[in-house]
Amino acid sequence: MNERSEPRVWTKEKARITLPVRKNSGHKGTYGTGLLLAGSADMPGAALLSGVGALRSGIGKLVIGTDKEVIAHAVSAIPEATYLSDGLQKAGDGSVELHDYKAIAAGPGIEPNDRTEKAIQMILKTTCPVILDAGALSERSYEMRDAPTILTPHPGEFSRITGLEVKEIQENRALAASEWAMKWEVTIVLKGNETVIAFPDGETWINATGDGALAKGGTGDTLTGIMLGMMCCHEDWRHAVLNAVHLHGACAKKWTLTRSAHTLLAHEICDLLPEVWKSYE
Repeated sequence: MNERSEPRVWTKEKARITLPVRKNSGHKGTYGTGLLLAGSADMPGAALLSGVGALRSGIGKLVIGTDKEVIAHAVSAIPEATYLSDGLQKAGDGSVELHDYKAIAAGPGIEPNDRTEKAIQMILKTTCPVILDAGALSERSYEMRDAPTILTPHPGEFSRITGLEVKEIQENRALAASEWAMKWEVTIVLKGNETVIAFPDGETWINATGDGALAKGGTGDTLTGIMLGMMCCHEDWRHAVLNAVHLHGACAKKWTLTRSAHTLLAHEICDLLPEVWKSYE
């Protein structure tokens, strides 16, 4: 039986020694193809934010499954991706081969409805790592999965899927995340000040980066994309989760060295990522 460990801090040095090295002999197949189910007619920006995050983070090839209306906006902004029209619907009805992907992320900019749930249930049958955020977060069982499942809620979403009061969650974030990670046998990334990363075996980490600049719409979408990209280029999926959270926060720290925390926009995190990541190499 797994036991909860005392939370430790994921530091810059830990990130530095676990970030992957890009091999000169590699090619896009080396780093795999990831599927991102994100964006809707009402929230097209979520697909762009998370899509750029994935492409900036080491992925070999990215497929964005989204609504037709979103693709028209996204292609000019993210020409490097390929697109799966009505991706959520196709994932749910089995008309797309989900087992071909190295990792799958779903949730930014989509609604938690029946169509979404059908797609998530199909995704959970795969053998690759799955990241669930925003509209893909709902009360459900994950018992059928052997592959990593990562949930990335903010406290309000965590309250919605667990039934805990937000106040109770915030009083002991590490304990709440760890208990539910072990109960559901998933990894929980509980976002917020000092983001908690709780693994299903009881191992728990506190992120050492990030600040109030991230308290703005769209930053979570960007994190989901960064995590998907890192999942495809890291050999150890745990390091991918931890380093995605760390570098996401480090970009915010970089911003506030010279600019007000009030002014960061979510898409600017990925503008900062190349320089921040280089400083770790």
